[in-house]
Amino acid sequence: MALPQVKQDATDARLSALSLPEGAGWVTAAREDALSRVQAMGLPTRRDEYWKYTRPDLLTAAEPKPAAIFANDETPIFSEIDRVRLVFVDGVFDAAQSDDPSLAGVEIDRLADAGQTDIHWAKDVYGVLETRGQSPVERPLAALNTAFATDGVLIRVTGKAKLPVSLVYLHQNETSDAMLHHCIKVEPGAELTVLENGPAAARFNKVMEVEVADGAAFHHVRAQGRDHERQAVTHIFARLGVESTFKSFTMTSNGIMTRNECVIELTGDDAIAHVAGACLGDGDFHHDDTVFITHDAQNCESRQVFKKVLRNGATGVFQGKILVQPDAQKTDGYQISQSLLLDDDSNFLAKPELEIYADDVQCSHGSTSGAIDETALFYLRSRGIPEPQAQDLMVLAFLAEAIEEIDNKAIAEDVLVRLSAWLERRRKG
Repeated sequence: MALPQVKQDATDARLSALSLPEGAGWVTAAREDALSRVQAMGLPTRRDEYWKYTRPDLLTAAEPKPAAIFANDETPIFSEIDRVRLVFVDGVFDAAQSDDPSLAGVEIDRLADAGQTDIHWAKDVYGVLETRGQSPVERPLAALNTAFATDGVLIRVTGKAKLPVSLVYLHQNETSDAMLHHCIKVEPGAELTVLENGPAAARFNKVMEVEVADGAAFHHVRAQGRDHERQAVTHIFARLGVESTFKSFTMTSNGIMTRNECVIELTGDDAIAHVAGACLGDGDFHHDDTVFITHDAQNCESRQVFKKVLRNGATGVFQGKILVQPDAQKTDGYQISQSLLLDDDSNFLAKPELEIYADDVQCSHGSTSGAIDETALFYLRSRGIPEPQAQDLMVLAFLAEAIEEIDNKAIAEDVLVRLSAWLERRRKG
């Protein structure tokens, strides 16, 4: 079936600026398959159902819109956490600024290197979970990444990692257009924590594929900001085995365009998947969380907890779905998306969904949007707290449910400190 002309033109323009990277047979086959899928699907437009709230223009244009480099004198987040830093500058690995990967006690390779070898374990992951995640909703920007990404990390964990792996993304070129593709395989009984922070590039397209085997655990915490002019689309595709655990939390402050997609399959009984986010937006800020969780095994638990604080015309979007397959009995699915609007100019657009084909389940979803509770604000002010500080306390209390999804208390505290600092900066103008 032919693509609509507007979609065909946008796809042709974007692809004409790209060429498939060279590599060994396994990665070339995955890239060629992904390219054929992009050509068949076409890049997204506002007419696509899951893009009606977010204009994809900045993400699909042939060239990225320049983004000014943000001069940040603040100590980077996670600096107090004992971790192994792997640094990427405008989408290219920088060994000089990185730690020795072996310190993490796990197997770590670069996609740029592994893609030149004839045999690699990533063959069973690279593009595989992304392909599965294309149904029932197409995600062409993820397929575009699989086709053209040239760098990223490939991590295989066979035990409990000694230290978290920290992926640090630096932005130094105002017109950089970066694609990174990470593959993570957590073997049975193993455990890994991955941290991410930094703006990465003027325009950033990232895919992370995560295979969590039976009894394994994967923890993920990322911070997006503070380069405001950046544009980013990120994707996480995860598949969970029996009694496995997947937990992901994202903190976002600033960013003219950010879309985070998360697609999770619970394929083993008694698996747990938690996805959460806390977002602070001001002015020309657009932030979109799109989540799709499929329960395809028994007695599994999923949680989606997203909180957005918006002001001065900022826009927040949440699209979340829980799909329960016929054999996924005793499913426990929870979804909440809430916004706190600090003025009348900001917008929160939500599309929560449940699709259930099993009869022994416990699923709930809810979405609310509102202003600061004036009664609570008056109570704090009556105790001698100035109004601006009282409002900040209420904002942090509003975000607390999402932050509580972080298991590591030191990391949760670091996130809370950063959010508090953002509020203080905005309060001082």
